[in-house]
Order: sequence, then C-alpha cells, then structure tokens
Amino acid sequence: MTSSASALPPCAFRWHVNSSNRSMTNTPTATWPNISTIDLLCFSHLRWNFVYQRPQHLLSRFAKHTRVFFVEEPIFHDGANRLQINETVKNVFVVVPHLQHGLAENDVLAAQRELINDLISVMEINKYLSWYYTPMALPFSDHLEPAATVYDCMDELSAFKFAPVALKENEQRLLRRADVVFTGGYSIYEAKRNTHAHIYPFPSSIDRDHFAAARSIEQDPADQASIPHPRFGFYGVIDERFDIDMIGTAATARPDWQFVLIGPIVKIDPASLPQNPNIHYLGGKDYKELPHYLAGWDVAIIPFAQNESTRFISPTKTPEYLAAGKPVISTPIRDVVSPYGDNALVHIAANADEFVNAGDALLASRDHTSWLQRVDQFLAGNSWDRTWSEMAQHIEARIVSRHSIAREADASFASTQSL
Repeated sequence: MTSSASALPPCAFRWHVNSSNRSMTNTPTATWPNISTIDLLCFSHLRWNFVYQRPQHLLSRFAKHTRVFFVEEPIFHDGANRLQINETVKNVFVVVPHLQHGLAENDVLAAQRELINDLISVMEINKYLSWYYTPMALPFSDHLEPAATVYDCMDELSAFKFAPVALKENEQRLLRRADVVFTGGYSIYEAKRNTHAHIYPFPSSIDRDHFAAARSIEQDPADQASIPHPRFGFYGVIDERFDIDMIGTAATARPDWQFVLIGPIVKIDPASLPQNPNIHYLGGKDYKELPHYLAGWDVAIIPFAQNESTRFISPTKTPEYLAAGKPVISTPIRDVVSPYGDNALVHIAANADEFVNAGDALLASRDHTSWLQRVDQFLAGNSWDRTWSEMAQHIEARIVSRHSIAREADASFASTQSL
C-alpha cells in the first residue's frame, strides 16, 4: 500500500444540506464579537449525537451567527473515501469521514487531509477558526491557515482508556500552534497553565432554565414510572471513570434504595456492572428528556472512581443537578470539591460507607429550602451564554493581536526594501 495521496481512491461527498446553505452572508450584531462573521471548523473525538455536553453547548451558540463544521473521527467501511455531511441543527454541519478499511496510517491521514480540503472548497469556507477538542486531528489539519487556532482542552485525554500513544506529542504540537487555550476546569488549568501564554479556565457551565424545569415537572417518563422511591439518579457516560464497586456496595447495603443510571455504556464490559435488582440501567436519553428524569429523583449522584482518568474532570452534571433542585452526592472529584463541596452545596463521599451515610442524612432531612436558596444564589451568574461570550472575547483579542503583529512585520519588511 503506497502512502501517497494520489494513490488513494477518489473522494466523494454525500450531501444532506440545502444548496442555499453552501454560501452564506454572515451579518454581525452590535453585541456579538467580530468572530461571528467567520466560520468555525471543529475537530472532535466526541460525536455530536453521542452525549450533549460542552462542545454542543458552546458551538451551538456560535452557530446562532455563522456556520459550524463539526468534524468527527472517521468511520471505516468497504466503499470509496467520502464525507457524510448532515446539518443536524441550524448552521451546525456534522461532518463524518468514511474511509476504506485497511488503509495504512499514513494513508488514513492523507485521506482525511484531502477530504478536509474538499470540504473547505465545496462549502466555500473562506475565513474560519480552527477549534480542536482532540490533538489527534492535528496531523491531517496542520496545513490549514485559520484566522485563529483554539484548543478547548476539556479533559486530560491521555489518561483515558485506549488513549492513542501519539496523543501527548500531538498535544504539545497543538499547544505551540494554538492562539488561545481553554480548559474544562480549574484542576486541568493548574496542570497546564505553564504550557501556553494565553490559557484560561472555563469550568462546566449550565443552561439553568432547562434544568430548573425539573422542579415543576410531575409526570415520570414511562421507563422510570414503575421504579419505587427513594431514587438515586445518575446520567452520563458509564465507562472506566464510573465507580462500579461503590454503587454495587451501596445498592447491597440499602436494598430499598433504587439506583437509576442513565447513559451509554462504553469501553467497559456491561457484564462487569453490578446487577442488583435495585439498580436500573435505562440507557442513553436525549438532552431534552433529562429534566423529566431528574424531576423524579430524590438524590442525584456523581459516582466517579478515583483514578487517573478522573483526576482533571469537571462534570457538567454538577451544576445541572443543582439547578434541578436535587441534593447531590459526589465522590471527591477536585472540581466538584472546589467549589461545590467547599460551599456545602454538594455532599462529598469518598467510599461506599460515606455514600450511604450521606444518603441517609439527605433522606432524613426533607426540608432543603435554605440549601436551595444558596444553590440559586451560587448559580445565578453561571450560564453557557456568558461562558461563550467570554471565550469569544479572548479569541477576538488574539486575532487582533495576531494581525497587528503581521502588519508590523509587513511594515518592517517594506521599510527594509525601500532602503
């Protein structure tokens, strides 16, 4: 198998977008930063339709003003190399590379590079931001010339199960290339703050109204309605970060408690999960459904194990649970302990015994009025709109700075030529 791009099968597009969307006029608003006049090309290890979290919250706000092209990791099959493009929501184009089985690593990179070039040409992406969630996309996109490069480092991906060997090296390259870096929490910011001159922490934010609706919802979803109370609920990805042993032990210690676990099971064997009769695996749910499930819980839980993969995480579900008005028990995740545990907004439990004791205390104290008032006060200034607005200001400042340096360099070169 040759590694040259010319030897690869021809690229093809399968379009799921209206032709009117292929060329857009972006009109800036009086209150939105100037980056609203350019497109955004995002490279992600997460799929848009997997779990609705940080990338979707942020990029859907960018898409209110211009186009977002969300490039996912490739799918391998027997056909020719091609792109599948779906306008999933208005102005968000989910781009999935379909590549031939059996390509050598160099050919995979060359094929993705060619497909990205075709995407830029066909969709008339002229001026744009490059936005990275995964450094593994850099080897096939480092030839691009964006207005600015953004690295939104939401997790320490190198600590995750099945992390690519080259991830750390590619991250170092991305940090050198990036104009601005954001982190998904304070703990990962502290770990990386000396790696870039323009790095800023933006921990998990919240769509407060969406989750506060859980306080007034009375009807249970059909698959939760028959589950007795008290209910201890969790939603999110169930993977190597999930503390299987703690949940199994707590479920055994309190057989009358019902554990409602919502989310896909990935990277672990489902057979390894505890199968107590009071543990209910309801599968993944759509983002809009989550408040309906939350409404029927007595306690919300964040049962993450204490390991390398959870060392720097900042669970988005923490403020979401609180906005729903639900008492929360969490293991001592650093970005949950500070600020939520330190402000007595979340109960911290390091093991099954502490978890059971916290659950007993919460169920015995049904009046959470004063706690809820403190929760609402704490969350008052927290929103994804505010987070995105502040991020946009940092990006705009870097673009201005970058262009100023370029103009100065051009002026300096011109002056030397006139001598």
